Amino acid sequence: MEEQNSGEIVGIREGRPDDAPLLAELVNYAGEGMPLYLWGRMAEPGETAWDVGRRRAGRPSGSFSYTNAHIVELDGEVAGVLMGYEVPPDPEPIPADMPAILIPLRELENLAPDTWYVNVLAVMPKYRGRGNGSRLLGLADEISRNCSKPGMSVIVADNNTGARRLYERLGYRETARRGMVKEDWISDGQEWVLLVK
Repeated sequence: MEEQNSGEIVGIREGRPDDAPLLAELVNYAGEGMPLYLWGRMAEPGETAWDVGRRRAGRPSGSFSYTNAHIVELDGEVAGVLMGYEVPPDPEPIPADMPAILIPLRELENLAPDTWYVNVLAVMPKYRGRGNGSRLLGLADEISRNCSKPGMSVIVADNNTGARRLYERLGYRETARRGMVKEDWISDGQEWVLLVK
């Protein structure tokens, strides 16, 4: 899919295995450092947190996989990414071994059954303000319709007012909140906010 945008060629393509390093960077950016914190906890001896992120992004399955990524390119450069997946109509119970930091997120996700979940929406800073976030969310709407999902869902940090404004402008509304569990992850946010459309 390509279109003109203020003299730039805009392309949206599916993710590829060789996108893994960039996906790790964008996911960590969108997750405000929490992914890197978690990857550091998962690292094997001799492996860095970034190695874990790249390895996970390069897998052919899982919620954080290149197979769930859609990349926006402007003039041949990656400008942003959309990653998402279907939340089942009857979500699975939260596993007993899930890290505490992820439990509030999973609780909120489970409150939006049978939706298409926007797991990651990230636009590189130099490409913001050009409609790329809205363009990616338009693609998310299309994917949701193609999956016959009756709605969309996303979780944002309460202090991420820019992202929240974007989602609300496009029809998302707050339906629930959960307090953050931070462990040693540093964030100015206090709560996770579930938005549904």
